[in-house]
Amino acid sequence: MTSPSGDTGLLAPGWAGSAAAAATGDHAYLRALLDAEAALTRAQAASGLAPAEAATAVTEAAGGAFDAVSLAGRARTGGNPVIPLVTDLTEAVGETYGPYVHRGATSQDIVDTATMLVASRTLGLVLADLGRTEQALARLAAEHRDTAMPGRTLTQHAVPTTFGLKAAGWRSLVLDSRDRVKAVRESLPAQLGGAAGTLAAFGAYGASDPAGLPEAYARELGLRAPDLPWHTLRTPIGDLAACLAFAAGALGKVAVDVLTLSRTEIAEVVEGSGGGSSAMPHKSNPVRSTLIASAARRAPQLAATLYGAMAAEDERPAGAWHAEWEPLRDLLRLVGGAARDAAELAEGLRVRPGVMREHLDVTNGLIVSERLSAELAPVLGRTRAKELLTRLAAEGRPLAEAPELADVDLDPTQYTGSAGALTDRALERR
Repeated sequence: MTSPSGDTGLLAPGWAGSAAAAATGDHAYLRALLDAEAALTRAQAASGLAPAEAATAVTEAAGGAFDAVSLAGRARTGGNPVIPLVTDLTEAVGETYGPYVHRGATSQDIVDTATMLVASRTLGLVLADLGRTEQALARLAAEHRDTAMPGRTLTQHAVPTTFGLKAAGWRSLVLDSRDRVKAVRESLPAQLGGAAGTLAAFGAYGASDPAGLPEAYARELGLRAPDLPWHTLRTPIGDLAACLAFAAGALGKVAVDVLTLSRTEIAEVVEGSGGGSSAMPHKSNPVRSTLIASAARRAPQLAATLYGAMAAEDERPAGAWHAEWEPLRDLLRLVGGAARDAAELAEGLRVRPGVMREHLDVTNGLIVSERLSAELAPVLGRTRAKELLTRLAAEGRPLAEAPELADVDLDPTQYTGSAGALTDRALERR
């Protein structure tokens, strides 16, 4: 069954069926292109460059149905979909007001503005899912504030920590992502510059102050007014690349931690609704985490393409601008799907404190060797204390059996440092 975006997502389970898929599909992009065209005529009407009846006619016609498949095929001739779209929209508006369609603009004005609309709409969905994720992680952090577990560095047991602190750290990254995505979304500008970014055509059509037209255009669209036409000043695209790649990586951190902790031999956490295997009935795979990790691995390369396109020659580049379209849409889809999966992962994650407690004893007390070194050094001297602990570790017997440690507290749950206080501090952030 085809999704609302026009794509099936057959090989993209990370974003298939997501709200972000619908918001970034061909039909959504076509809608944004039409919204941009209609807003342009309304802005000119508001500025006295077109009759109000033209704005009404273009807006009504833009609300109709247009053939995306036909537009895609015909876009090959001019290299972008706006050229055939203007033909079709002009015909739909009719002879009287058709001349006011796209008047004074260039194709890049419409594509870039539509891209900002698609990005803004998709980032709104991402923000909602990031909100769900951070709320679920906040609950986990508070519930497991003092749930001790092994801390791991370079894959090995290090010193005890708490699951509450781990969850609070995940939430901190999610909030960092939220702040970046929100700031970028609020900064997305409309684009209007005409053929080479000078707004000359609008003056030719009678505008007394063509430089004021982009502000009226942005107001019609709910976007920020640009300081300058940005045909080859690609800050908005670079900002989108940055916040999306960061969000993918931040959610990826949560995912890879869950993937590690949910291994069969660790099993300290379990995804709430794991996926099955086509060959092994006993498996419950951490599918949400897997899909998020996949997005985190793809996002940096997509962002790199967008950064590479910033070196855009002249007043419109041949190829650099065109290279942005697909990777930016892929990034929006990937992060939109990852945010959805992260919310489901966090809301359904099952924590196993009993297993965590058992794992604290796997090293027979050595997980608190740092503490023992600090406590024994004043008594035995630093060198002798280290030699003693090294020897006991080599012998492999429980430290509790060593007579030298008879009066030392070896309880790993009592060596979590300031984990509780750090968790409390992190949860104060809203």
